[in-house]
Amino acid sequence: MTATAQNFPGVPYFDEDAVRGVLRYDELIAAMERALANFSAGKVVHPVRNILPVEEHFGFFGVMPAVYDDVMGAKLVTLYPRNAGTALPTHQGIIVLLRASTGEPLAVMDGRLITEMRTAAVTAVAVKHLSKPDAKALAILGSGVQARAHFAALRVVREFEEVRLWSRNSANAQALADEIGAKAMTAEDAVCGADVVVTVTHASEPVLYGAWVKPGALVCAVGAVGTRNREVDTETMHGAVVVDSREAALVEAGEILMAGATVYAELGEIVAGTKAKPQSERVVFKSLGLAVEDLAAGRLVLRELMGG
Repeated sequence: MTATAQNFPGVPYFDEDAVRGVLRYDELIAAMERALANFSAGKVVHPVRNILPVEEHFGFFGVMPAVYDDVMGAKLVTLYPRNAGTALPTHQGIIVLLRASTGEPLAVMDGRLITEMRTAAVTAVAVKHLSKPDAKALAILGSGVQARAHFAALRVVREFEEVRLWSRNSANAQALADEIGAKAMTAEDAVCGADVVVTVTHASEPVLYGAWVKPGALVCAVGAVGTRNREVDTETMHGAVVVDSREAALVEAGEILMAGATVYAELGEIVAGTKAKPQSERVVFKSLGLAVEDLAAGRLVLRELMGG
């Protein structure tokens, strides 16, 4: 399939190669800042995503619609954990974009890479606005696609002198460490003394404990979604908690619900300056992922490839 194969009459389809050719973290991070600020200001029509279980095949199907500025659309995303180790990724999806003023279809594009990159870009926004400007040590718990993407995105907003990695698969951790010039070590050693800690695992039970986190550190909990899943323990959540969406956090964020944590602000409020940066000894950003982020990223792709 070519990068701009016409799979629908008059509506272009952009595959992952096309997306990869035009999407850059510096522009994407700026787009995520705008999208999050607009979302928190109530300028986006944005229901909480609907997730349907596909029990027969141990999968999940998510529908994420939104109306944002001059575009509207939805991401259709699937999570099939049993694809791990096969030729298929665990996360797949497509993004459909339509013109908000007329409803006409504009484009369909692969959503896997957009999901990967916009997730890391949103964490980069959190690190830019919530971490200390002189943050030097980064710890990443996880060694998969999101670990690699986060390393690339966070380098845009902070100059880390040390990157530490941990994974439940030590061979994968060492391979990624060799690839990006990081150090593979135990989870506790990676976290202790780190200025920014990012969890990007598929864990359903904590892999990060608050006793390891130094005062003043920023924790970005990214990997776990769902009321019964969490990557960080209750002690970690004893700080100022920032989320991408309050509404989504109340129904999807196991870390917050199981810890009984209180949300201090949405990240978009911090970006827009309508809420002050928290002064707590510990700040936790809980990322869940929003449809507006996908639409904002898709609009970047559309403008680069079609000039629209």
